[in-house]
Amino acid sequence: MRFSPFLALALLVGAAGAAGGWWALHGEGSGAEAAAAETKLEGQLAEAGINARQRGAIEALVRSYILEHPEILPEAMEKLQARETEARLAPLRGAIETPFPGAVLGNPGGKVTLVEFTDFACTYCRSSVADVEALVKDNPDLRVVVRELPIIAPESEPAARMGLAAAAQGKYAAFHKAMFSGERPSSTSIAAAANAAGVDGAAAAAFTQQPGVRQELERNLGLARQLGINGTPAWSVGGKLLSGAVGREALQQAINAARKG
Repeated sequence: MRFSPFLALALLVGAAGAAGGWWALHGEGSGAEAAAAETKLEGQLAEAGINARQRGAIEALVRSYILEHPEILPEAMEKLQARETEARLAPLRGAIETPFPGAVLGNPGGKVTLVEFTDFACTYCRSSVADVEALVKDNPDLRVVVRELPIIAPESEPAARMGLAAAAQGKYAAFHKAMFSGERPSSTSIAAAANAAGVDGAAAAAFTQQPGVRQELERNLGLARQLGINGTPAWSVGGKLLSGAVGREALQQAINAARKG
């Protein structure tokens, strides 16, 4: 019987990657986990028509190949992690892409949605503002949903609350720009950004204390935890998740892919 060593390589490396990911997360594996992984692998090999003798030959081939090309392992793990992230994102996508009323940049009715988890105290978020502005300009069908994730500094939460208050007054884009153009979050800089954006200060102060504001911030923190987001900025577009200040080009490529999808 003839079989493809590349098919076997994919099966074995895939199984090894999944097992490696689990061990990396938990530090040690249980007998049940190991047995489940082995059973799954045996089923895959059986479906491919590979018997025990052939498996031994393939494992030797795979071992030799990996030793000669160890660079494939990080790539395989990266792809595995991306696949697992997409699986976590899929059932949450609707919630993530539903903005807090008014907390949107770009075209509110755009067909392509880019979600940004951001913190006004985040230096990398600040450096990404120009990228987002350029993307909005170059993509008339782009809707940017901004999710406030105040995790960096004590002043992050008051700034996020004021951002939501500005959104409620239809002034979110102006406040967002003023906040990132000014000093790091403080009572003074938050008030200055609100004033620059034309926010009604008295109404905003009352709004920031409403239960819905607290619930929104808690919701964003919960979504971030479920997605494994532990820093800002983080981005979601077309079922993909990107972390960090990835730059305009990477975001545009993801937007293009989402548009085609």
